[in-house]
Amino acid sequence: MNAKNRTKNVLRRGALVLLALPVLAAGAAKLAGVPQLHESFALMGLPAWFGYFIGAAEVAGAIGLFVPVLRAWAASGLAMVMLGALGFHALYTPLSQGLPALVLLGLSLSFARRQAEPAQSPYSVCMQQG
Repeated sequence: MNAKNRTKNVLRRGALVLLALPVLAAGAAKLAGVPQLHESFALMGLPAWFGYFIGAAEVAGAIGLFVPVLRAWAASGLAMVMLGALGFHALYTPLSQGLPALVLLGLSLSFARRQAEPAQSPYSVCMQQG
């Protein structure tokens, strides 16, 4: 592996951790029932269980980011959660409070569009050699 590829790998993994850690922390706090994190759902008129559902989705998405075959799906799900968070901030708070959600949305979308390397079938390997 050359230095350029190694640098790209380190940056990609760093971005993955920068996405996963805050999402995992927020999801775990929602699952733990931290009142400040559940106030937003009540403000929007959503039922109490919805905060726990979003917390579970965030924890599952953060874990899924580290499973290569699930990464794009997990990132897509997290992007939807971040769109909801941006919607909340646009309607109920000063827009500047939505900046972290915007950054996490961008990171989510960058990983959502990356696909895991497809496994090569024996047929494709034969066709490349011939």
